[in-house]
Amino acid sequence: MHEGILFWNVDTQIDFIEPTGKLYVEGAEQLKPVLQRITEFAAFHKIRVINTCDFHLINSQELSANPDFVNSFPEHCMAGTRGAEFIPETRPELPAIVDWMTHMAILPQLANARQFRNIVIRKDAFDVFEGNPYATKIVNLMNPEKVFVYGVSTNVCVDKAVCGLLELGYKVLVFRDAIKELPLIPLPYDQWIAAGVQLIEFNQVEDFL
Repeated sequence: MHEGILFWNVDTQIDFIEPTGKLYVEGAEQLKPVLQRITEFAAFHKIRVINTCDFHLINSQELSANPDFVNSFPEHCMAGTRGAEFIPETRPELPAIVDWMTHMAILPQLANARQFRNIVIRKDAFDVFEGNPYATKIVNLMNPEKVFVYGVSTNVCVDKAVCGLLELGYKVLVFRDAIKELPLIPLPYDQWIAAGVQLIEFNQVEDFL
């Protein structure tokens, strides 16, 4: 087990990855092979994985009948629907699931890496740290030395995860061959690099563990 290493899987859900998804990120299905390799690598090396996922209710603030596709979007990843499920390539194995109604008593148990290697954090906002009140507590409980981030979309939820982790003081690396962006929204690469984020290919991961 690689102590101090955390993988952070952002929203690799059917509605985003599959071309038939309700908020398909164009080209995201091409990430499937590398996403599967990341998942298998984490399992083989017993690396802990935080898996975030949109889990929207009908009154979610970001949902709109007239979306601008920057600050508002059509219905997607609705709670209990197939579109909200992770794709097979990243589906977490025996995860602990934490939504915003989770009882605080479960949090100390999540420190047990052998019992809960995978944790799913459901969120109802772009930013996992805003969309789930337990997200900050969970990552601080783990206190990783390095966090490797991947998923979709680069310029929305991945960016929010990266910035949130940086604000908490963590060292962040991004698998640049395992992310994909939405159109119309600026890309965050310059800001990431300026803040100390390292962009690497997944096949370089062992050099950075």
